[in-house]
Amino acid sequence: MAERALAVQYSPELPAPVVLCKGRRLQAERILEIARENGVQIVHDPQLAMELDVLEAGQLIPPDLYEAVARILRFVYNMEHHE
Repeated sequence: MAERALAVQYSPELPAPVVLCKGRRLQAERILEIARENGVQIVHDPQLAMELDVLEAGQLIPPDLYEAVARILRFVYNMEHHE
């Protein structure tokens, strides 16, 4: 069972990526299930998940985590555009 899961979204209209939702244990499993059902890429990064877990849904990613989140978003973008 997943300890925690978060969904992050980036849109050019926003000043930074935003936490869409987050959950622990059963909620985390449900987030992952919904992601799989919708073809959303899942990236396992427990350290970043822990750092983002202090944020609430709807909050923008703080500047000190931009680089780590950008790395994940680049990875997901590359995965989606090279399939």
